[in-house]
Amino acid sequence: MMIAGSDILWALKQLIRDRAGNFGILTAIAVPVLAVASGVAVDVTNMSLTHSQLQESTDAAALTAATALADGSATTTTAKDLANNFVLGQMSNYLAGDTDATNSLKAGTGTTVTKTTDSSGNTGYTVVVNSSYSMPVNSMTRLIGQSSLNISASSTSISGKTSETQKNALSMYFVLDRSGSMDEATDTVNAEQPTKKNCWGTYCTTQTNYYSKMESLKIATSNLSAQLNKADPNMMYVRTGAVSYNNVAQTATALAWGTSGITTYVNNLTSKGSTNSAPAFTAAVDALTKPSATAGLTNEQLQHKNKSGVKNPTMYIVFMTDGENNVSNADADTKAQCDKAHSNGIHVYTIAFMAPENGQALLKYCATSASDYFTPQSAADLFKAFTTIATETSKQMTLLTK
Repeated sequence: MMIAGSDILWALKQLIRDRAGNFGILTAIAVPVLAVASGVAVDVTNMSLTHSQLQESTDAAALTAATALADGSATTTTAKDLANNFVLGQMSNYLAGDTDATNSLKAGTGTTVTKTTDSSGNTGYTVVVNSSYSMPVNSMTRLIGQSSLNISASSTSISGKTSETQKNALSMYFVLDRSGSMDEATDTVNAEQPTKKNCWGTYCTTQTNYYSKMESLKIATSNLSAQLNKADPNMMYVRTGAVSYNNVAQTATALAWGTSGITTYVNNLTSKGSTNSAPAFTAAVDALTKPSATAGLTNEQLQHKNKSGVKNPTMYIVFMTDGENNVSNADADTKAQCDKAHSNGIHVYTIAFMAPENGQALLKYCATSASDYFTPQSAADLFKAFTTIATETSKQMTLLTK
């Protein structure tokens, strides 16, 4: 029996009119398509974030290696290892124990160092860091035949030695929230202890172990300190200090050469109390602007001048909270001190770590610029924010011709 074209057309028209049946058919087709699309969207978002993390790691690694070559603390061979290990170290925070991704990154990371000599006999170095690895994708993306995504980044840094060179210098003061909410968990798994046991008598359960906000802050500060130390291995150009706060400012650690003081200070912090950032921020501004016995110089300027000859070091405040002020006039008093910091040329970085709207608004106001304001929503995001700050401030350590 033959079916006429008109019969086929009639059948199609009937199918279109039968909306109940069509809905079921369309739903059956659409659901898996939407599921796959959602999976791909998640992986594309992760790929963008991971690429940003890898780019910042290669940027910092190239800068660190170039600086080490310039000040003579590394050879062309050790500088390569320094850069490669730096990338692996920075990315370990983000890979969270993924052995396959770590091995892929290790195999895909390489550094080249080129030595040059100009007509005056001065030596220079060009450091190029290339890094890539395969990022696993979720099960939805694998349905379309894509088992992984390749993430890559490259960075170049140039350093040189001349007969007359000078480094920049910096003084950095940390203003850190230690209120009770800093004990809350983030959604980032503890890389060293991914699980923990909870026991009641003889009955025990195993649960995922997430970094708390305070644990995240300690790791982020340690990472930043390590990066500054590599930029200034002889502790000639970096001075750091810190103060923490809850409802009152806690005892501070004074500005000192290097970063060991702040690392110890932050590692000893515990979480309790409510929130009032004003007294702590005031202490930071006062420490950075304190006048010396020498006319026309602050104490920090005099310290740097006497040790390295740098007369105008860059001043920084790193201001972090996970909450909002709940003491009367604390926001207004903090803003007044932020204005004072800006008028004295102090560069203010602010980090609203999983903070509510009011806390975000205050820190957005205090940041020197929009790019100096961070809103991390996880421990991984906090690590990234501190790495960005370390990379930017480490640029102060690069050699400049007088």
